[in-house]
Amino acid sequence: MNSRKILGVFLACAVMVFSAYTLSQADELKIVIMQDQQGAAQRFRPLVDYMKGKGIDVSFVGTSNYTEAARMFEEGKADAMFSGSGVAGAMIIKGVSYPVVRPVDSDGNSTYWAVIVAPKGSPKYTGSNEYFKGKKVIFCSLASSGEFYFHSIGGHKVAGKMMNAASHGAAIDALSKGTADIAVIKNRVWDKVKSKYPEIETVGEDNGENPDGTLIISKKVSRQLAEKVKSALLALKDDTSAGAKAVRDGLRIQRYIDTTEKDFTHTLALLKQAGVDKSFDFSF
Repeated sequence: MNSRKILGVFLACAVMVFSAYTLSQADELKIVIMQDQQGAAQRFRPLVDYMKGKGIDVSFVGTSNYTEAARMFEEGKADAMFSGSGVAGAMIIKGVSYPVVRPVDSDGNSTYWAVIVAPKGSPKYTGSNEYFKGKKVIFCSLASSGEFYFHSIGGHKVAGKMMNAASHGAAIDALSKGTADIAVIKNRVWDKVKSKYPEIETVGEDNGENPDGTLIISKKVSRQLAEKVKSALLALKDDTSAGAKAVRDGLRIQRYIDTTEKDFTHTLALLKQAGVDKSFDFSF
């Protein structure tokens, strides 16, 4: 074998070795999901496949509560989580994570706020917590458009009874059936279903917006990996591949957009007013 052929074989082997090494060096990202969120991992399956093509191996780690999720961030057992603004904001206040991106949904929305709804003809919310005195109020726990908002305006101090709903839709349904006197819910949910509940109306609302569905990343994760994840998700916007389309269709989003702590300005103020601090254990 002449020297030119030997060199060719050597280069071919080098390329194979380098390719194998590159594949074996794919970055890993462990995403937390709540164990009671049935189908969450399956819903994100297109994203897992898409990220793999970007050199990031995504896996899911389950936990039963957000206190444990925060501990997993601190101990390096989990790297990231897609979360509503309430939990994401609490994680930011606790100092265990920071926001990276959030989705723009199929309707073009990336934020939301709380609305207060009650039977038609009810007085308008006055801005005073006395409005809730003796009332039965229902909301989603740990939601900026639910429990956190209600605590931030002091409603918990005077309410006759507080009830946790499994979803914003369930809270509306409970109100319509008379199980509750007032519901505190997410405006995006209410806007989509209010035509079905002519007996209910909006009596008040929050005065600021909260980022929706944000990906927060543990402070234990290297900045290099965080930037790689961010770049991959931002690239979805202009990616015409079948894999990118599967992500957008499966998650019902248009794209991801850059998100920083500044976007949480209102949310963080709301949470702190509700009593959230570094020691908050995700329960009141």
